[in-house]
Amino acid sequence: MNTPPNPYAAPTIPAIPGSDDISRQLQGIQYPLTLSFKVLALASQATVTDAGGRTILFTRQKLLKFKEHVEIWTDKSQATRLADIRANKVIDWSARYQFTDASALPVGSVGRKGWRSLWKAHYEVFNPGDNSTDFSIHEENGWIKVADSILGEIPILGIFCGYFFHPSYLASRADGSAVMRMTKKPAFWEGRFQIERLAAVDPREELNLLLSFLMLVLLERRRG
Repeated sequence: MNTPPNPYAAPTIPAIPGSDDISRQLQGIQYPLTLSFKVLALASQATVTDAGGRTILFTRQKLLKFKEHVEIWTDKSQATRLADIRANKVIDWSARYQFTDASALPVGSVGRKGWRSLWKAHYEVFNPGDNSTDFSIHEENGWIKVADSILGEIPILGIFCGYFFHPSYLASRADGSAVMRMTKKPAFWEGRFQIERLAAVDPREELNLLLSFLMLVLLERRRG
């Protein structure tokens, strides 16, 4: 005899893939990737698609919770969670954002590089489970940040800053070799970035960098 479902039971949590699914999700993706988000959306949405139009990562969170906990899904259906991002502090300048895969295993983390980020955005990407640096991400031209910050405060003119100012961010290994670059592209009413892969990386490093770029965009998004 079949027991009828309990209408008061907690909803079923969507299936969460294991670590091998990260390799499958990232396997065969075509660079460059496009990272985009809606500037005026009440619930922030960010999507990463590859050159063939395939969705790689998707997230949709309430604005007030975006910096505390970010759930990463494999696509817009939000049927399968791929990873989680959690801050070790609640909306703090020095917070580090920890990445875990769907099995709760650490992927890595990212944090601002102290006072250096006041002039040019500078982030450190860390190996999982320790404080050794995996990569360093820095803004390539600090003057774009200055111009964007000043002109962005001017009525009417500030609306167009996101179209004319295109900061770029370079991810490098400890030896200085470049691995990925993210560049802001012209767009009205949305943020749009292009991510290029400049050197080979393994799946764990690749996901670590993509999540780091995503958090960088979310933390720097007020700059237009």
